[in-house]
Amino acid sequence: MKTTPLPDFRKHPCFNAKVKGQYGRVHLPVAPKCNIQCNYCNRKYDCVNESRPGVTSTVLTPEQALYYMEKVLEKEPRISVAGIAGPGDPFANAEATLETMRLIRRRFPETILCLASNGMNISAHVPELSEIGVSHVTVTVNAVNPEISAKIYSWVRDGKVIYRGLQGAEILLARQLNAIRELKKYNITVKINTIVIPGINHHHITEVARTMKELGADLMNCMAIFPNSGTVFENIEEPTGSMMATTRQQAEKYLPQMRHCTRCRADAVGLLEDDRTDEMRGCLSACAGITELSLAARPYVAVATMEGVLVNQHLGEASRFQVWGEDGNGGYQLVEERKAPPPGGGTARWLNICRILADCRAILVNDLGHTPKEILAKKGIKPVTMEGFIEKGLQAVYTGKGLHSLQGRMRKCSSKGACTGCGTGCG
Repeated sequence: MKTTPLPDFRKHPCFNAKVKGQYGRVHLPVAPKCNIQCNYCNRKYDCVNESRPGVTSTVLTPEQALYYMEKVLEKEPRISVAGIAGPGDPFANAEATLETMRLIRRRFPETILCLASNGMNISAHVPELSEIGVSHVTVTVNAVNPEISAKIYSWVRDGKVIYRGLQGAEILLARQLNAIRELKKYNITVKINTIVIPGINHHHITEVARTMKELGADLMNCMAIFPNSGTVFENIEEPTGSMMATTRQQAEKYLPQMRHCTRCRADAVGLLEDDRTDEMRGCLSACAGITELSLAARPYVAVATMEGVLVNQHLGEASRFQVWGEDGNGGYQLVEERKAPPPGGGTARWLNICRILADCRAILVNDLGHTPKEILAKKGIKPVTMEGFIEKGLQAVYTGKGLHSLQGRMRKCSSKGACTGCGTGCG
């Protein structure tokens, strides 16, 4: 199995100020929805005239984000970090967020993966973040006293239920504290963003820093509020430079302070000292307009096989998939094996397989049912039913020649009569 090299975490310019002029970041705007409403936030999805968090000129799908990442690296190879910072919250868009991170990890294994969240819905996804290799997570915590938090947030949404006032603030704080504990259990580096709001929480920042230190947070970024028109806090004045200096000095008794933050947009790209967001805007928009993913963004072929030589498994029977790619010399090489979702679950299982194989252009199987065949095709993964050697199937997929001659005879579902949900893919 191919060994995935570990990223060099020293190359994260936001967590390591010494390299801010050497390495850059790209923010992939795949998370439009949010699960809280901050009184200072006005999210804009198509704004080119503002440079602040919550703003992007467009939103991408995970597949479009991967294609965009390729274009960004062609223009700026010094990008070392791929992050998701909105324009909403990554975990109000968990499926898109996780799929994007998986796609980037598989295609660019040395890239540092980073997320920025309000912390509301992180905890349940921490094991998967660790599995993917997300190494840096920023959690915005503006208060550790719910009475103060209640002044900062208009509402908090948990599932389909919206909570306001003190109740919403208590739920959010509990989720944030638990999220940070869980992240540190998995040795994920945690940065705390805290918005300094004069008259609201400016006197409370040291207490936030102390509490975050006790939870194991690694770094803190005290950010001056940016008053936005159309928000509850639009008339609050930005804190002065001296207030910010004093605030950071006091907080630094507990946590190292980040002092080089540029308050990046949700579609920011480039070095912190050489931002190229404006330059890449046309490319971003072009990638957002792609309706069919380029084959270049799906370099692999998945195979359902029992021993790694023949294509000899039904899709529904496969407990794992081999993932193959071109070796650059006219041949093919095994990239890795990926565990399949457990049998059962109906449509959800096929969608999970699509997620697991999102960077594959095709899947070689002995047979599969109509429903998974249709779902895979809609997700851009061509199902190829065949019998014979894996290499022959790979050659046919990559060259487009001889595929018809490999087609095997369709197997029958193992259940008798009506489908009983045996998990063999007859649905």
